[in-house]
Amino acid sequence: MSIVTVQLGQCGNQIGHEVFNAICSDVHGRHGLCSKKENESYRDACKERFFCEEESGVPVARAVLVDMEPKVISQTLSMAARSGYWKYNDQSHFCQKQGSGNNWANGYSVHGPRHKEVIMNLVQKEAEKCDRLGGFFTIMSMAGGTGSGLGAFVTQCLRDAFPTSFILNHVIWPYGTGEVIVQNYNSVLTLSHLYQSSDALLVHENDVIHKICAQLMNIKQISFRDVNQVIAHQLGSVFQPTYTAESGLHYSRNPLGDLMETLVPHPEFKMLALRNIPQMPENSLAYSAFSWPGLIKHLRQMLIANAKMEEGIDWQVRPPPLGSSIPSSHLTNKPAHFNTSIANLVILRGKDTHSVDLGSFRDPPLYTSWLNPQDAFHAWKTPRAFNKYEKSASLVSNSQFLLKPLDNVVGKAWNMFASKAYIHQYTKFGIEEEDFLDSFTALEQVISSYTTL
Repeated sequence: MSIVTVQLGQCGNQIGHEVFNAICSDVHGRHGLCSKKENESYRDACKERFFCEEESGVPVARAVLVDMEPKVISQTLSMAARSGYWKYNDQSHFCQKQGSGNNWANGYSVHGPRHKEVIMNLVQKEAEKCDRLGGFFTIMSMAGGTGSGLGAFVTQCLRDAFPTSFILNHVIWPYGTGEVIVQNYNSVLTLSHLYQSSDALLVHENDVIHKICAQLMNIKQISFRDVNQVIAHQLGSVFQPTYTAESGLHYSRNPLGDLMETLVPHPEFKMLALRNIPQMPENSLAYSAFSWPGLIKHLRQMLIANAKMEEGIDWQVRPPPLGSSIPSSHLTNKPAHFNTSIANLVILRGKDTHSVDLGSFRDPPLYTSWLNPQDAFHAWKTPRAFNKYEKSASLVSNSQFLLKPLDNVVGKAWNMFASKAYIHQYTKFGIEEEDFLDSFTALEQVISSYTTL
């Protein structure tokens, strides 16, 4: 099954480009460390998933690019074409001359309805090129106006036009210190609307990725491209082909469906976070050796201690004894406690994955009491190494990972709203105070649900 990617706004288009780049360089890399036959079936599964072939033989990304300003899209199209490995379809993009001015309401209430027909026609054309449509993967930022506002609008349109297709929204959480003065408003409005129409939200926090660039990748002057490449690597580590328990001897054909079935057992809980280890500068890889027990031990502790990366993990955090109930302390000033999960997926790539013991991820205390741990944990594997890493492990988790950032954003937005700051910028585009209140109410419910796990 094929995935149609919808890249929205400056951030969405830049990350989308890096994702396709990472996928292509992985497929063409000589570091697969597996048999030729294995490599070929991996490559075929990847191409079916993300690309369609043109007569020229250059794979064309199954993607629609949308932005309200032309600059980023034209850069993205030309960079992809110059790579020689892949390109975008010349007809699958839409841009205007005027942006959304970092205003969610402008993107959602003005640009969205005005350009709905053109954008959805492009999406429809891409969907029709798929032999079997597996769903949509949208990439957007929450801070600005186009990615967030137009992104939320387009997601609703996708849900209306393709009611039975899976929709996974990849959302970039803004820097805590702020890129945009109204970013918390934009974030609250985006999240509350996506929660209604999306099947799941896969979140990357800019602050976390920035830290990974600085501390793990050893980058001195961090650019947006550096950040986007780390995000793309992590996304590739999830979406490149794997074997699931159900797929048997063939690579899984339905990645989005498998992801939803594995991680989203209840529509109240849709927030997915991603961890990937190891991550290091490319020139260090040759001097590094990793064992599966070591990687798994770190990944599990990252999960239960809510660690953002493998450096600085709190090894003191332990699962609660079976049968005990610990009240959540996420929203108080107590030290962060154990991170309770609804569902977890571990993806292993590289040598000897068949022999890895993942029993520690099946511990009942890791999970909420209303799910059987056997149903709450899944593992996908492939002997094909990913992006030059001999062994790598990714964790996609539906847990309390995002509770604190969500509570922070809602709290900051509410403080601004209570003093009526900048509300007029939204009301002039038709977003009223009641709309804000509805969004706050929806997200407070999400916070409450995750808190009581």
